[in-house]
Amino acid sequence: MKRISNIKKKAGSFLKTKLGKSPIRMWHVLLSLIFIAYLFSLPKPLFKDPTSTVILDREGKLLGARIAKDGQWRFPPMDSVPDKFKAAICTFEDKRFDYHPGIDPMAVFRALWLNLSSGEIKSGGSTLSMQVIRLSRKGKARTIWEKVKEMILATRLELRYSKEEILNLYATYAPFGGNVVGLETAAWKYYGRKAEDLSWSETCTLAVLPNAPGLIHPGRNRENLLKKRDFLLGQLLEDGYIDSLDWELALLEELPEKPLPLPRFSPHLLERIHQDRLRTEEVHSIKKTTIDRQIQVRTNEIVKRHHNHLSQAGIHNLAVLVLEVESGDIVSYIGNAPCKEDQNGCAVDIVSSSRSTGSILKPFLYAEMLDAGELLPGTLVPDVPSFFGGFSPSNFNRSYEGAIPARKALARSLNVPIVHMLKEHGVDRFQSELKSMGLSTLHRAADDYGLTLVLGGAEARLWDLAGIYASMARTLKTHTYYGGKYNPDDFHSPNFLLENSQSRLSTDEFDQLEEGSLLSASSIYQTFEALIEVSRPNVDNFWQQFSSSQKIAWKTGTSYGFRDAWAIGVRPEYVVAVWVGNADGEGKQGMK
Repeated sequence: MKRISNIKKKAGSFLKTKLGKSPIRMWHVLLSLIFIAYLFSLPKPLFKDPTSTVILDREGKLLGARIAKDGQWRFPPMDSVPDKFKAAICTFEDKRFDYHPGIDPMAVFRALWLNLSSGEIKSGGSTLSMQVIRLSRKGKARTIWEKVKEMILATRLELRYSKEEILNLYATYAPFGGNVVGLETAAWKYYGRKAEDLSWSETCTLAVLPNAPGLIHPGRNRENLLKKRDFLLGQLLEDGYIDSLDWELALLEELPEKPLPLPRFSPHLLERIHQDRLRTEEVHSIKKTTIDRQIQVRTNEIVKRHHNHLSQAGIHNLAVLVLEVESGDIVSYIGNAPCKEDQNGCAVDIVSSSRSTGSILKPFLYAEMLDAGELLPGTLVPDVPSFFGGFSPSNFNRSYEGAIPARKALARSLNVPIVHMLKEHGVDRFQSELKSMGLSTLHRAADDYGLTLVLGGAEARLWDLAGIYASMARTLKTHTYYGGKYNPDDFHSPNFLLENSQSRLSTDEFDQLEEGSLLSASSIYQTFEALIEVSRPNVDNFWQQFSSSQKIAWKTGTSYGFRDAWAIGVRPEYVVAVWVGNADGEGKQGMK
């Protein structure tokens, strides 16, 4: 106590020394302290609420969203608030929003008069700015002192943010019933579309909800919600925002029955983007992807149909990537088969998982040897029983041709000729070339793989393989456009974010071109020509003679024990890469 007393005496002595006895100076200091407190009265940022991870397709349509970590559906802030909602919410909550400094004296006096004359609280006189403050200060009691605080902080809010930003904060963090927070979230949950696409009736329904979010519960309070909506529509008619025809049609629209499930077109891509967000500690994440929603929906339908068939044979998982050749952008991403729960490992994203390659690497060896001048498509390669130390490869059908052109050996995916080719080319050399092309899973020494490297002794990801096949097709496609030269960036990984999309070099950028590439256009062309001859299952052997037929360079591969089945097809426009199997590694004969 004595120590505290000494401190008080010293503080008093200091103030007397510095300020003297002038009360004016004392008031200056006091006012300065109050002003400083006012300046720093708002936390920065104002809201720290977690938001959902949201992904959109290339046109800005919703593909999916992940609930925020506090269990709320809360989309990140919008770029701007739709004009309809601004008109509706200002008409309903704050008619002088564009002009007042955070508090509206007329609204406050009107609220006081109503409350005093009725003997109960009927109106709070809160502006939208005050409501933003109340939302940010969660759970504060509705007392007079708290209302005064809101008024003070609302004026400070107006100094820091523009009117548009304040309205955006309100639209982002206002409650819309249950665990639905924010206008954009509510638009999708109750109407299945963006807020800017809502009708006047739908917009008015959402505009009255933050005032009483409990009204949205299906089966309850429907009449009260309808009255509020219709009252607001009448106000908009009076104020000239809508005409009589719009008003009459809006009154006929039904209220939403119940919250809708959000789209789940590509759940594994959503999870991948969400995990990237966690690693980078990104506060808000709404990503515009390269996905084409029409192609994604169609691919989902095909996958679902084939999954129903495969699951009957005990094959439960499959993954698909569809890439644009020109850019390498992913237009469809299916990480695994659809399922309601995590059954049979369907939550695993196979696209980014390492799986045994089978024969899917054989075209890369063929192309590399063509490029190096080590063989021609017609070069005869041994196809006889062979022994390489303790390794004795055999063809799938257990038969041998004696000698076979390299082109046919690739088209028929014969193991023995391909192993002879790898023996001549060199395992360590081939491994290095695969890494350069983009295969990121070869972590062991070349001797550990040995000659099995080309027969499934290694692992690869569907992501990498699709990227390499697309890079080869891109190099071949742009070779003529670049006047016989090569863009060194044509070999690159797939991309799913629209902001990272790559395009051809312009003529002004041709100085970046090089004379050579990882693979020459001629070697890629000859490789694809061989792959066009790969047999197509379940079709007529003379498919080439049909007028509707299209040439597709494609390759399949099956790993040892029938654990993994691959198929990758290449056209000038797209690459389609498919993996089928079981996530737990169980093999099934049906995959051959």
